[in-house]
Amino acid sequence: MDPKLLDILACPLTKGPLILSEDKTELISRGAGLAFPIRDGIPVMLESEARSLTTDERLEKR
Repeated sequence: MDPKLLDILACPLTKGPLILSEDKTELISRGAGLAFPIRDGIPVMLESEARSLTTDERLEKR
């Protein structure tokens, strides 16, 4: 994922920051408690496509 794109993207629910997952397959919104998938290099920013974060993922610091 292009770092410039990550700088301008925001969570569609909270409008807060997104964090690229370690394996680079998801954008994580800790504020919303969701992980949005990245498919073929394109972030899918739909709540219906996102998965809920586990408690450990929500508390993890980066």
